[in-house]
Amino acid sequence: MKNIVYQCFILILAVNFTNEMTAQTKDAATPVLDRELFFGNPEISAGQLSPDGKWISFMKEYDGIMNIWVKQFDEPFDKARPLTNSKRPMMGYFWTRDGKYIVYVKDENGDENVNVFAVDPMATAAAGSVPASRNLTPLKDVTAGINLVSKKDPDMMMVSINDRDKSWHDLYQLQISTGTLTKMYENTERITGYDFDWDEKLRVVSKTDEKGNTTMLRKDGEKLVPFYDTSVTEQAYITGWTPDNKKAYLVSNKGDLNLSTLFLIDPVTKQNTKVESDPKNRVDFGGLSISDLTREVISTSYTDDKEVYLWKDAAWEQNYKFLQSKFPGREIGFQSMTKDEKKLLVSVTGDKYAPEVYFFDTNNNELVLQYVPRPALKKVEQYLAPMTPMRYKSSDGLEIPAYLTLPVGKTAKNLPVVILVHGGPKGPRDNWGYNSIAQFLANRGYAVLQPNFRASGGYGKKFLNGGDLQWGKLMQDDVTWGVKYLIALGIANKDKVAIMGGSYGGYATLAGLAFTPNVYACGVDIVGPSNIFTLLESVPAYWEAGKAMLYGMVGDPNTEAGKASIKAASPLFSADKIVKPLLIIQGANDPRVKKAEADQIVIALRDKGKKVEYLLADDEGHGFRKPVNSMAMFAETEKFLAGILGGTYQKEMPENVAKRLKEITVDVSKVTYESKKEIKTAKDFPAINNTFKAQTVNYDFTFEVQGQTIPMTMTRTVSQKGSNWSVKDSAKGMMGEITDEAEFTPAMAIVSRNMTQMGQSIPMAFTKDKMTMEMQGKKMEILFTGAYFSDGAGLDYIIAGLPLKPDYALAFEMPDMTTGKAKQVTLKVVGTEKFNNVDCLKTEVVSNDNPNDITTLWINPATKMAEKTTQVVPALGNAKMTVTKK
Repeated sequence: MKNIVYQCFILILAVNFTNEMTAQTKDAATPVLDRELFFGNPEISAGQLSPDGKWISFMKEYDGIMNIWVKQFDEPFDKARPLTNSKRPMMGYFWTRDGKYIVYVKDENGDENVNVFAVDPMATAAAGSVPASRNLTPLKDVTAGINLVSKKDPDMMMVSINDRDKSWHDLYQLQISTGTLTKMYENTERITGYDFDWDEKLRVVSKTDEKGNTTMLRKDGEKLVPFYDTSVTEQAYITGWTPDNKKAYLVSNKGDLNLSTLFLIDPVTKQNTKVESDPKNRVDFGGLSISDLTREVISTSYTDDKEVYLWKDAAWEQNYKFLQSKFPGREIGFQSMTKDEKKLLVSVTGDKYAPEVYFFDTNNNELVLQYVPRPALKKVEQYLAPMTPMRYKSSDGLEIPAYLTLPVGKTAKNLPVVILVHGGPKGPRDNWGYNSIAQFLANRGYAVLQPNFRASGGYGKKFLNGGDLQWGKLMQDDVTWGVKYLIALGIANKDKVAIMGGSYGGYATLAGLAFTPNVYACGVDIVGPSNIFTLLESVPAYWEAGKAMLYGMVGDPNTEAGKASIKAASPLFSADKIVKPLLIIQGANDPRVKKAEADQIVIALRDKGKKVEYLLADDEGHGFRKPVNSMAMFAETEKFLAGILGGTYQKEMPENVAKRLKEITVDVSKVTYESKKEIKTAKDFPAINNTFKAQTVNYDFTFEVQGQTIPMTMTRTVSQKGSNWSVKDSAKGMMGEITDEAEFTPAMAIVSRNMTQMGQSIPMAFTKDKMTMEMQGKKMEILFTGAYFSDGAGLDYIIAGLPLKPDYALAFEMPDMTTGKAKQVTLKVVGTEKFNNVDCLKTEVVSNDNPNDITTLWINPATKMAEKTTQVVPALGNAKMTVTKK
């Protein structure tokens, strides 16, 4: 009976929905629009007014890449001059409060190792060049984040950098004019967030434990006092402060709450008062807008099927309604404003409209078009398709929000379909508005469904957490039942449905082809994981705080149940079930979903004789950002889809795109993958064949960091300490005096170690299976599972006492004080090399997880000491220390 009712319900919907869709389309010829309209560089984008409104900056192409340009506001755009010549697309930019600098951030080739840069917008340069930009965080292999841009002191920012410990970000004050970085807070306590009040004082830090639970702590002098906590399945964050700085605006879904809600909380008394939640009880709290001038709330917002604003300020509400009256049916965005909040750049967008940007003067309602990012698209926007919000039921009855875009000029019947799955999960979602990929696919003749599957953000805690341990299961059903819904409505041709997506959407593509092989005709996987085991092994170090949440989503690889869940959900292990053609697209430098994820599934399908194509860009990361790469990717994608689904495609392409497509197309017969080898560390060391003797030895010591070389001198003193021996290294130079003293037993087992610099001491004690360390009044334990050495003073004596010979190798553990954990390393004798007129055994000690973490020793076989030692310290931006015997 239930099935009959459901079928009748679908039939009624089918009649109503297809009638509505058919009314929106006409059977008429729609031209194939050039893909460059969708994926080429816009002519102008990302405009921003200077704080005084006298200048306007924007992004415009320079040598093929979008860069920052600037002009006086009353000048035409063709009078603008370039400020940057970056070879990599930027992640964003902004003016400082005084207008003296434009600050921007970017990485290198998609590796997400982000640095912060500044350029003087008033600086001039010779013809054909641009003013010099300065890297304000000139460190390698770090991810810098901007926590505060000062309004009180425009020359100051607060930034967080993971230079000391890759897993955690310390807080620095950054002086923009000089580039001086001053450490304000050393994060040794798993701090994941820093919050500042209107006076720009650090008021709250957030701390996440190993289980993923988060505690907010108020800064009370030097003390941190907890006042609010959430579990790993809950979320809370501070989004502003009251004008008097006494209370914080807190967004939370803690406890019995399903939809996230806006509260006011007093960090001292812990008093918590509800302010607002979605009046329709459908979606999470969205955003809070507060005036920098009055410190009062301007509006709140919610993202339902479309964006909704609730205005708290009458003047701003009037401005918004005036703009709505000028652009009915579109969404208004306040893109930039002057310091007095009177003059604005306003973006006007819509599902089937090319975006536009206007200047708006609130004093007199003056509204002037500034630029159209894609003017060529504007000329053909009559061929853009409407995007319609819709909802359908998944396999367990859960309602799934989605958006449907139907091709213009075609009746909504028996169409080829592309299911376009967004990334994530746990946060991202698809929204209503102009979507370049959806419009591109619709123009090629496909209906496009964008499902907001469970675990998409914005629909409440139950919906968000409903995807936990459901990868490839209910989460995949949410996508599959969307296909069934379109088939039931008569919109979809059941034999011509493709699945496509990036990141998690790429995973859903692989899972769809592997777990529901009869549903789809083909798939396009863009940077999607195929093997969740290797995905978890390769996540960046700075994701440490999110590990518990990741395990909650997919399973804990350290448990048998977790391993079983992960294996079942990984498409790689069901590759034999993939029978439909697959196109895989990958960035070689992706730090999240590494190239190995693509290589593994390509090899598995190739070796089983399945049809698989592979694009790999050597200058991209998690998704393609360079226009020539995007154009090449979509040229191949539309050809691939047309050959299977029967849509149209643009055969011609510019010469540079054709060249690039050829360069990134991989011969799948040559793809190789070597799995990470399990290196077994020694349980015990061989006997150390060396002895201490009292002596004093002098060395030259250099410290190289950020392009600077700091010369020092070092003296080693070896002396007896009771029945034990002491090895003390003392270095002196412009960095002051640094000492490192280790105590050993006569058998050369380490007993203790003490490091001192600038009056600070770090004592360490060693037992058979652990090291205990005290730093800044806090104790830390590092546990070992087998044989271990400590680096520092006396290390070369221990290594020289091993049975070294060419090709000798030994794996063991060492304490890593930057992470507070044991690290696995491998010692290898890599050859002989003459140094100080001695034939030395060149020996390397390399971290098994980070090849940059390397210590090299030139061991003198006669003296059984090192003639030279170099050590690279990744936590200090790959700083290099070199010690050479005089």
